[in-house]
Amino acid sequence: MRKIYLISLLLLSSIFTFAQDVLKGTVKDDKGEGIPGVSVLIKGTTRGGITNFDGAYSIITPKSGEVILFTYMGMKPQEITYSSQQNLDVTLQTDVTELDDIVIVAYGAQKKTSVTGAVAKLDADELLDVTTPDVSGLLQSKAAGVQVASTSGQPGATTEIRIRGKASMNASIDPLWVVDGVIMHGVPEINPADIETISILKDASATSLYGSRGANGVVMVTTKRAKDGTSQFNFSAKTGITQLNQGNFKLMNGQQMVDYYKSFPNQGDIPSDISDNYDQLTNQNTDWVNNGTQNGIAQDYSLSYTGGTEKMRTFISGGYYSEDGAVKGYNYERYTTRMNLDYNVNDRLVFKPKVALTYKETMDRQHDLYQMYRNMPWDNPYDANGKPVNPRDPNVMWHGRDMNNYLYDLQWNYGETNDFNMISNFDIEYDISKHIKFVSTNSITYGNGNNYSYADPQSIAGEAMIGNIYQSKSEFVNKFSNQMLRYFNTFGKHDINALVAYEYTDYTYNNMSAQGNGIVPGTKILDGTAVPQTVQGTKYDYALQSFLFNMNYAYDERYMAQFSFRTDGASNVGIDNRYGSFFSISGGWNINKEAFFKSDAVTTFKLRGSYGSLGNRPESMYPYQSLYALDFNYNGIPAAVPSQYPNYNLSWEKSYQSNIAVDFGLWNRLNFTLEYYNINTSDLLYYVKLPAVSGFDGYWENVGGVINNGVEFMVSYEAIQRKDFSLGFDFNIGHNRNQVTEVYQDQNVIRGNKITKVGHDIDTWYLRKWAGVDPQSGNPTWESVDPETGTVTITEDYAQATLQEVGTSTPNFQGGFTARVDYKGVFLNANFAYSQGAMIYNTARETYDSDGAYASYNQMQLQDGWNRWEKEGDVATHPKLEYNNQSQSNKPSSRYLEDGSYLRLRNVTFGYRLPNKFNEKMKIKNARVYFSGDNLWTVTGYSGMDPEVGDGSDMSAFYPVPKRLMMGLNFSF
Repeated sequence: MRKIYLISLLLLSSIFTFAQDVLKGTVKDDKGEGIPGVSVLIKGTTRGGITNFDGAYSIITPKSGEVILFTYMGMKPQEITYSSQQNLDVTLQTDVTELDDIVIVAYGAQKKTSVTGAVAKLDADELLDVTTPDVSGLLQSKAAGVQVASTSGQPGATTEIRIRGKASMNASIDPLWVVDGVIMHGVPEINPADIETISILKDASATSLYGSRGANGVVMVTTKRAKDGTSQFNFSAKTGITQLNQGNFKLMNGQQMVDYYKSFPNQGDIPSDISDNYDQLTNQNTDWVNNGTQNGIAQDYSLSYTGGTEKMRTFISGGYYSEDGAVKGYNYERYTTRMNLDYNVNDRLVFKPKVALTYKETMDRQHDLYQMYRNMPWDNPYDANGKPVNPRDPNVMWHGRDMNNYLYDLQWNYGETNDFNMISNFDIEYDISKHIKFVSTNSITYGNGNNYSYADPQSIAGEAMIGNIYQSKSEFVNKFSNQMLRYFNTFGKHDINALVAYEYTDYTYNNMSAQGNGIVPGTKILDGTAVPQTVQGTKYDYALQSFLFNMNYAYDERYMAQFSFRTDGASNVGIDNRYGSFFSISGGWNINKEAFFKSDAVTTFKLRGSYGSLGNRPESMYPYQSLYALDFNYNGIPAAVPSQYPNYNLSWEKSYQSNIAVDFGLWNRLNFTLEYYNINTSDLLYYVKLPAVSGFDGYWENVGGVINNGVEFMVSYEAIQRKDFSLGFDFNIGHNRNQVTEVYQDQNVIRGNKITKVGHDIDTWYLRKWAGVDPQSGNPTWESVDPETGTVTITEDYAQATLQEVGTSTPNFQGGFTARVDYKGVFLNANFAYSQGAMIYNTARETYDSDGAYASYNQMQLQDGWNRWEKEGDVATHPKLEYNNQSQSNKPSSRYLEDGSYLRLRNVTFGYRLPNKFNEKMKIKNARVYFSGDNLWTVTGYSGMDPEVGDGSDMSAFYPVPKRLMMGLNFSF
């Protein structure tokens, strides 16, 4: 079914055409079929119309000699001079150039057949399956080698993205975001409905033009723009519910908790208010998780207008997103608007102003996840009248150790945030000559945020302070300017495209906060506090200027070559190494275009390779300078204390990347891509601690190295392509191997429960190795390794156990696959994400699977395959129980290290495209209704809530990614 893309600029005077002379005709394609939605416009005027569903049109009769312009996406435009005929039929030819997939790359665009770098392209239709306000969340499972993890399910939370592994310890490992040519500071605020395409740049050839910011990959977002001869409104709406996704994590109820307590052999140590009341406690069963969760409501609405003439093209949109969290008490709202304008001043000069505004606000009375999981099922949060009780009241019986009923405080306490973000562009394109163009891209991004929290004097949290108010305000400004000359020329079989540019960026951030104690209940301003408390402030900035050059050459669409060079100068790199230069070279060979290669079946056969260098700057704004802390005073006089020792030789992290690939396609239906890459990163940034006697805390140094190499495979198959039936599949998989090659002075770096060690993965777990349960005693055991001989013995003393490398949080492979079917307007799409081999440290089990060490907290139910030691000879996964267990069996060890492999139904969408007759009757286009679900089904052996955790560690109060059930409607008019 042909998708209508273009619609009339005017609704105009066609109302009166019955009283005027009209020109009629039909527009057909090269197969003789009528084309609906073709723009028919009298050139240089606003008079015209559009073809109906049969390709027929009628317009007010032009004057003799006027030119009629016929345009339709994917077809070559056609101009016909009117010569008094009453009927004019037109045949439009397919525009092969336009249909050739265009890929957005660094500072430009290329035909897909000419791309020599590793670039994954995602169109708008591929991005809007899941429901999220966060643009980064759209990428999960969509591209090989791109690992995306949702670190929180709270509404508005962002995701963690890793492209081709992790290559730094202390510099940023996040990709660079670029929106419409402008480099962003962090993840941009964009309505997903405004996005036309996203390109993910993965190798040096694709990213080297971003120099010191491109080492972790680049995500390029292109927003929608209008085209000539269009005038169309687009509306989308969806609403539904969100539900907490607890996975395999299940807590005990009142009966199970009593049984748990009865299993303690040291019953005499249990408080009598529990041990004497087992029968009563069996019937006391508060489900804290059920009480604190809900079917949250999510809503997402977007309305946009696209209109274009030869002179001006306008895209305007507005969006509203609202979500009540699956955990009660948290509401997130976001308002967005955007305008993209293209104005042809004359044949040479085009103005391209853009502005995008985002406003977000949250109301936070969220139920406390920490207490929801920990509170005992025996404790009732309400009294007989349904009012929340204060556990610290002597008249209230409360068994949980923390003596905390968060519902009591939520009667009064709350938090609020609001954030405003503006991205503004003033871009210019000027054609100096037929082959030279000047492009000026200029942007200011401005943002401010306010954070407010209130603790009432009546609440437990505010009681000691007689109430508390905290308020903070932050502001940032990011300025960007790029002035570029582009050269493009095609002569004979040669095609050259080159650019040279100067770029400048600076960023400023400041924050201030204050709080005060002692308030009258209900007071909302700091001036109403009796006792001022802390006043704090932060300010930092950086600047970067760059010179860049790029050239692409192609011969006869068979041989391609590319060269890029960029020099960056950054304010937060040592004075002696302020400027760094980066480059890339790449080449490609379209074998299927060779005369000797004759095959009707093979539509794509391309070899490509690249090599280049990239950099990574420190995240610290002033890492090379001598810093002093002003946190102290003497008799009210500020005192400066040495903090950071200077290193004026501090340089960039350097990354040398190579990539080889083959693209292969059959019958324009089956396409494969296989890539191998190697990324060698050296001069890692590392903060060296100094002895206290030096007077300084430490200094930054370039030491260390890491290698990432891997393989990526992608396949797309359009199995069936018929008029009323289509069936297609996509699959991608990525394998990355990470290895540390150098550390500071060959000293292993311990980072919490992880270690950085030569020859090992940068995310290697470093824990005591669990040896199981002694069948005779039921005691926990660990491995003890003799440092001299390497002999392994088993010990029941946790302190004697040896810290060892016990796995990594890096998956062996990860990816996704999609199936889509469309039959007579009924469509079904399913998108799956998977990961295999990552080891997750389930932190929650230290508390909720503690063998009695945290007896006054609720505990998790034993998983299938787990069992508890009860008597001599038992072979068990869990050691013997003991009230207030002192065996340290719940301390960090590989006992709680679990396989985080999973297969998840990321999204499924089922819908119906309304028939053309209905659309025509209702005066709308492209109407469809659908139902969709996110995260509905997950297969995993992981015992926690969600195996999709960012850094491989599941926190004890983790907010898992929720399930979503949505229904939606889209149409145009």
